[in-house]
Amino acid sequence: MVMINSKIYIQSVGADWYRKRLQWMMAIVFFSFSVLSFRLFYLQIIEGDNYLKLSENNCIRIQRISAFRGLIFARDGELLVENRPSFDVTIIPKDAKPLLKTAQTLSQYTQIPSDDIIKTVKKKGGVSGFQPVVVKQDVSRDELAVISAHRYNMPGVNIECNSRRNYIHTKMAPHLIGYLGEINADELASGKFLNKQRGDYIGKQGVEKAYEDILSGKPGGRIIQVNANGQMIKVLDTVAPEAAHNLFLTIDFELQQKAEILMQDKAGAVVAMDPFSGDILAMASSPSFDQNTFIDGISHQEWNELISNPDHPLTNKAISGEYPPGSTFKVVTAIAGLEEKLVDDMTTVYCPGGYKFGNRVYGCWKEQGHGTVDVISALAESCDVYFYQLGRKLGVDRLAEYAKNCGLGAQTGIDLANESSGLVPTSEWKKKRFGAPWQAGENLSIAIGQGYNLATPLQMLTLFSAIGNGGMILKPKIARSLDTQEGNPVMPQIRSRLKVSPKTMNLIQKGLWEVVNNNRGTARTYVHSDEFDISGKTGTSQVISKKIDDKSLKGLGSSRIVAHAWFAGYAPSDAPKIAVAVIVEHGGHGSSAAGPIAKEIMVTYLKNLL
Repeated sequence: MVMINSKIYIQSVGADWYRKRLQWMMAIVFFSFSVLSFRLFYLQIIEGDNYLKLSENNCIRIQRISAFRGLIFARDGELLVENRPSFDVTIIPKDAKPLLKTAQTLSQYTQIPSDDIIKTVKKKGGVSGFQPVVVKQDVSRDELAVISAHRYNMPGVNIECNSRRNYIHTKMAPHLIGYLGEINADELASGKFLNKQRGDYIGKQGVEKAYEDILSGKPGGRIIQVNANGQMIKVLDTVAPEAAHNLFLTIDFELQQKAEILMQDKAGAVVAMDPFSGDILAMASSPSFDQNTFIDGISHQEWNELISNPDHPLTNKAISGEYPPGSTFKVVTAIAGLEEKLVDDMTTVYCPGGYKFGNRVYGCWKEQGHGTVDVISALAESCDVYFYQLGRKLGVDRLAEYAKNCGLGAQTGIDLANESSGLVPTSEWKKKRFGAPWQAGENLSIAIGQGYNLATPLQMLTLFSAIGNGGMILKPKIARSLDTQEGNPVMPQIRSRLKVSPKTMNLIQKGLWEVVNNNRGTARTYVHSDEFDISGKTGTSQVISKKIDDKSLKGLGSSRIVAHAWFAGYAPSDAPKIAVAVIVEHGGHGSSAAGPIAKEIMVTYLKNLL
């Protein structure tokens, strides 16, 4: 009996133990389900809207569509700049997981180190991580085929077809046309580029920069559905981009080609203009460069070579190069002297080859002298002594007043960025700049375009155009019309007028005609044409660099500074259709170095008008 009771007791205790274990297990299960239910409630009810948006973002994306950039044409309709398709490899950071594995796989097909791919993605990935990051632009057909075939093994990797700028004529007018470059952080933050984002390209120089708003258009977009790897399944909706305008320039294609050829292997600039419309017919700055290298992504070595080149290939010397104008400035001195009644057409000066002032003799370029000269022959033969004496009478401040009226010392207002103002010195300017008074002897130097005088080729061009057209100083322009050759023409603008009497203008014009056509004129040998009447002025401006070697000196000494060579003029003389200014750095004499280039430009253009 005792044994039976013991067994019953043991069985009762065991049942209670299993019952308690089961209760604990039920409690744990209940608690777990309670936590899970609460979590599901939190995710689906409380945070449901947020997670719905995230879910939709994982399958629905808004994709930006860039506008095709406007084409650029010469005035005669010759296409200068176009767009071509470019297949670019992109990565969407949020989809490219794991990024390391994706980068390693992509590296095999693009030959880009995986570390570089990761750095690019992290640098340009943006805040959202859904913005495509361009890893490689303009891939070859072979690369395109391989990447497309293995795209499903690379989450987040896509091939996008974009528009790519193509400058058709290599090294033709790169300073005038400009080039594109990727927008930087400062430009984005400036607020001037509201329709741009990281990775976009904008104009960095020339027309591309000046007419960015017109050439770029406005982007559109499309809504697409993507799979788990971020690859597009289908397009749900599209908003087309706003088309950009095509731009017709004022430049004459053949004349531009001629200018580029004439300036090969030289440093300097050529700029030509219609003296009655302000249309720039040609603008060449040398040495040149290939704009397409900036689109492809210029290397550090190439960039360093460009910026360290002593001839400054990236500078548009036609508008930014500042040079002593040399004897081309003598037209300003002549105008000032005639208008101030210090000389007239009957006034003569004897030139023995030099002019003594104080305890110094200021030499004339012609050591044996010019003999007796008046204002016309002084211009024709570029007699320094005549202008030394006139400069002494005028003084710096009166001469500066006339120089500024001639458009010097100020920007011309051309529709290009980075134009320089040049320099017209005054006594007050020198006092502020150097803390020293103006010296009387300095009047002689500035009267012949030396000393502190600085001018750009474009400034001299507008001055000589004004002399040719009877006194109108025009605002030069590069843009001719939008969309078509005839549509929306850009009208000429008169900046100011020369304060010159008809008698003075006639004397200056006659002097410039004799420069080229009189037997004693400085440009007779190299610029005179039997086909067209040309007027102009040579100039030679002293510099402080670039010495010629001993063999070139022919016994003149071991060191000699080679001057810049100038020519500025217009043709035909009685009714000009073209004006030209040429600067050849370290060219020596204006008549032999710059004059023939100007003649070729003028004759080429006038022949084409016949």
